[in-house]
Amino acid sequence: MSERTALERRIRVWLAVFVVCLVLSGLTAFPLVTELRWANGLVSHEWLRRVGDGLERADAEYPFLLYGTDWLAFAHLVIAVFFYGVHRDPVRNIWIVEAGMIACAGIVPLALICGPIRGIPFWWSLIDMSFGFFGVIPLLVLHRMIKRLEARTAVTAVTA
Repeated sequence: MSERTALERRIRVWLAVFVVCLVLSGLTAFPLVTELRWANGLVSHEWLRRVGDGLERADAEYPFLLYGTDWLAFAHLVIAVFFYGVHRDPVRNIWIVEAGMIACAGIVPLALICGPIRGIPFWWSLIDMSFGFFGVIPLLVLHRMIKRLEARTAVTAVTA
């Protein structure tokens, strides 16, 4: 197997890991009420209990509010679809990886600004920010490998 083929294979593996995590993150936004019931059954924590109570009440009295989290879930799934472009042509579509890295960075100011406005405890904002920190890791690896692939492609084109 050529080095280029091995690099393309590693890119696709890292891409698959990122997309699977993105899809799973999105899918978990659909059944929030059920998930919080389950979490509260496992762990007794004041904040989780409060969130669960709020979701239960919203679901019972104002179910249309949860429609917003359905759109959040859908957005995760749509973003995952864009990464198919990276699968098809990593060098040409590196901009998708870069946009993902920008989105991961954007989680930090969003959590720091909107968290206090919405009464979210700081420690929970740290958990939210961790999605950006952990999400950017595979994207940084992908970006580096795509740049290597681009350089290898340029060298191959010059020597051909």
